Amino acid sequence: MIRKWFVFVSALLMLAGTAYAQQAERPAIATTKVEGTDNVYIFRNVGHQAMFVVTNDGVIVTDPVAYGRPTGGQAYLDAIRKVTDKPIKYVIYSHHHFDHIAGGKVFKDAGATFIAHHRAKTRLEQLKDPHTVLPDEAVSDRGRTITLGGTTLELSYHGLNHSDSTLVMRLPKEKILFVVDTIPVGTVPGRGMIDFHPFETEAFIKSVLALDWERMIPGHPGPGDRLGTKKDAEDQLKLLQAASAEIKKLAQDGKCWEPAEKEFKLPEYEKWPGYAAGLPFIARRYCGLWGRGT
Repeated sequence: MIRKWFVFVSALLMLAGTAYAQQAERPAIATTKVEGTDNVYIFRNVGHQAMFVVTNDGVIVTDPVAYGRPTGGQAYLDAIRKVTDKPIKYVIYSHHHFDHIAGGKVFKDAGATFIAHHRAKTRLEQLKDPHTVLPDEAVSDRGRTITLGGTTLELSYHGLNHSDSTLVMRLPKEKILFVVDTIPVGTVPGRGMIDFHPFETEAFIKSVLALDWERMIPGHPGPGDRLGTKKDAEDQLKLLQAASAEIKKLAQDGKCWEPAEKEFKLPEYEKWPGYAAGLPFIARRYCGLWGRGT
């Protein structure tokens, strides 16, 4: 009996060790072709990722994702060069946050035109970050459609959300979206809640749900690196609505900030990745709304 128990425990330890080793061996940088497409790719740099599209006449790149990674932009360009030698035509910023858009100089040097929402362009011109290329062209609130080499990419603006400058990028033929930060896939939102617009974000998600799409590439990898679905967007909306309602009760009892943060729980989401780390950020942002009116 003891021997059987020893064998059982040893097997468990071996499985755990294998799983740990596989996790530890996950490369910092990876490029993945989106299943079912001919020309859509995801470039991941540690915990950030972006989409690039190879067309007959050149490459459309999104977010350089090289903040704090001096060689990150070059690594992105090198990854593209392993797929195609076609010229880099555009770099499109999802929004103005540096963790997604810093590090694009190598693309500028390669001749790319940089595009962002007009509020992102204005903000970046004010900040003058030395690691972030200023946009050449601005997209109005009415949006813009880019057509290159037989590929169509729609850029649309759906109001305030995680930022005031987010562009939703849609490939209509492939029914794929690229949406950064506002709609995490299967995870609890975290520190990105700091400048989140609560009411407007709910409207944003509903607006995105009304678009014609089937899969969504997020700006941060979801569980198992899977792509998002409309159900993921619906689930995220429900999480935010539940959090808002719970903090509203605590705030109206005069418990914002610290007492509310201690009492606030979302038990139906406690098994989601990021739950423990994200809960305080959610509580603080909704205390700002319901406890201060901001």
